[in-house]
Amino acid sequence: MTIKQALRQAIETLTSNRFEEAHLEAELLLRHLLGIGRAELHLRLEDSLPPEQTPELDRLIRRRLSHEPMAYITGHKEFFGLDLIVTADTLIPRPETELLVEKALELAGNRTSPTIADVGTGCGAIAIAMAVHLPQAKVYAFDISTAALEVAALNCERHRVTERVHLLQGDLLQGDLASNIPARIKAGDKPPRYDLILANLPYVSDRQMRGLCDDVRLFEPALALSGGPDGLQQISRLLAQARDKLHPGGAILLEISPEQRTGVVELAGRHLPGDNVKVYPDLSGHDRVIVMESKADKNLAIAPGEGA
Repeated sequence: MTIKQALRQAIETLTSNRFEEAHLEAELLLRHLLGIGRAELHLRLEDSLPPEQTPELDRLIRRRLSHEPMAYITGHKEFFGLDLIVTADTLIPRPETELLVEKALELAGNRTSPTIADVGTGCGAIAIAMAVHLPQAKVYAFDISTAALEVAALNCERHRVTERVHLLQGDLLQGDLASNIPARIKAGDKPPRYDLILANLPYVSDRQMRGLCDDVRLFEPALALSGGPDGLQQISRLLAQARDKLHPGGAILLEISPEQRTGVVELAGRHLPGDNVKVYPDLSGHDRVIVMESKADKNLAIAPGEGA
């Protein structure tokens, strides 16, 4: 069987099972199997597919037919122009989260050496994107999961930011040096305050968790999704911690679920009184990122947030 025939069969199988992007996904599976790029795949269409790889291709297709995300099958996902390693121990980076990085880069633009915290770093997507685009920044990436931090460490090496992205394990901002990962900082070197605190925390409510039917989320770690009874449990806890961790004039940026806008704005008013709160929509027009920017003078009156 030639590669072209294998590709055609894969497309037909995915199409018959109502996969809308059957052609693209079939190509991705074959490229992953053969370890080649798109251009080389098309140059080799008339080559024979090695017989020992046919069962492996069938296995990959069965995994996709079970609706396992392509990112977990191939082990890769692009985020903010970066190719990242992902595993079933990490959340798959979403395009919506790029808005969080964009807003953070805007806020960091006027600072010469910003100190940044990425809370719940997962595969390291946000932390690494910030480090790549801000060469003078120091980034501290926190996660409670050892397995996730191991993936983040691989991605830091992949994008050559290991010396500037420091991985810490613990509960939100209460982290210590990650075990089993080469230490780049000393135990007492965590900064007392940050210029920016970024977080894409779990925000799925208990009710939503019970009713999950989305094919991607069924495969993702519950630890990275579950946000408690109203989905705001971790966000509320972070804001309570962050109050004493932020430089005056610094900012906290959170990704949220659109229906949580009011709840998070109220939490900001409770935990961070006086902060300027702004809400930004994603490309679909859904409220997605909340920015809470502190004032240098905490005695100033609360400024109305954009759309808050």
